[in-house]
Amino acid sequence: MQNKLGPLALAFSGGLDTSYCVPKLSAAGWIVHTVFVDTGGTSETERAAIAKQAQAVGAASHTAIDAREQVFDRFVRYLIFGNVLRGEVYPLSVAAERTQQAISVIEVAKQLGAKAVAHGSTGAGNDQIRFDVALRVLAPELQVVTPIRDGGVKREESIAYLRERGLPVPERATAYSVNRGLWGTTWGGGWTHDSWQSPPSELLDPPDPTLAPIDVVIGWDKGVPVSVDGKTYTGAQLVDVLGELCERYGIGRNIHVGETVLGIKGRVGFEAGAALTLIAAHRELEKLVQTKWQGFWKDHLARFYGDRLHEGQYFDPALRDIEALLQSSQQRVTGETRLRLSPGRFQVTGARSPASLLDRAVATYGEENLLWSGEEARGFARVSAVAPLLAARALARAESIAASTQTEGEDRR
Repeated sequence: MQNKLGPLALAFSGGLDTSYCVPKLSAAGWIVHTVFVDTGGTSETERAAIAKQAQAVGAASHTAIDAREQVFDRFVRYLIFGNVLRGEVYPLSVAAERTQQAISVIEVAKQLGAKAVAHGSTGAGNDQIRFDVALRVLAPELQVVTPIRDGGVKREESIAYLRERGLPVPERATAYSVNRGLWGTTWGGGWTHDSWQSPPSELLDPPDPTLAPIDVVIGWDKGVPVSVDGKTYTGAQLVDVLGELCERYGIGRNIHVGETVLGIKGRVGFEAGAALTLIAAHRELEKLVQTKWQGFWKDHLARFYGDRLHEGQYFDPALRDIEALLQSSQQRVTGETRLRLSPGRFQVTGARSPASLLDRAVATYGEENLLWSGEEARGFARVSAVAPLLAARALARAESIAASTQTEGEDRR
């Protein structure tokens, strides 16, 4: 049966599950071509190690795709525009990257003339849905093969399978899964399965609590971060530069508990310093240049956008409509924000923009203004009270009538 099924493209991370998939799929009759899609957080040394692992476990070929800028342009900038934090905590560090990985794997599969695409997701997590939806929408003609999910394979079984065949087992395969990407690093397995269990020390304390605080200035152009301390970067480069600073200070570490795509609760640890600082800084700049109702409606739609993306539904046309609104909302979000980084924490300490609505020449909150007089302010306050005043009077009348009716009933008795 060897190689009877034809070529197959496997989304390959170099980790335990995908390392198991290569020999397992080969034994089933597939010609397995591994595809590693770099969506950030991977060094040159690690990329070389992933290629070496693919060869060692028997891949017919290995392809590496650099998709970091695609992740930023297609997903991250909209997550910044919308200040998207799931559960007000988690910056969707994985969802967007999994969708991009599926898109890139499909492109390679078509180039190879593959008959199928495989991934190493389990049957319990979110990633399987993100991969499957993308595959069904973009390449319905390709078979989707999922050895881990279909066989209910546990990590111990994968390790044993590789060892029995003399194949290399990835480092830390017995601990917990770590996913590094452009928009953050996540930890799953082990302690994340118990909501009371504390995370490992690497998620608790800053690596060097003696570091002196520093100020960092982020430059923005229409909602997109474009510079750090005056130096211009591409989107993905900027996230990397800021992420390295935050990692040095132990900024952006937290735990999130929320709904999974399949409806059960899930818990994940994460470190996403660049994501959290950029979203906080962007929100502060928006407050300076947008009207109240721009922010109100954008926040509502952005939350829905984040939820759909998290659930693997990037291809829903509604998301393109929301992206158009988000893009429009950023036309005046240009300027600079200042961040103070300290061990384990950060603050947005300043924002400025040529489009600022905080105009001291016109009015100063709590002090003086040139746009209205004291008498006009008095009139505005009086008119503003009309609706609640009428409601209060109506309630008082209703309560009076009810009390009167109750008294008359008691008198009759």
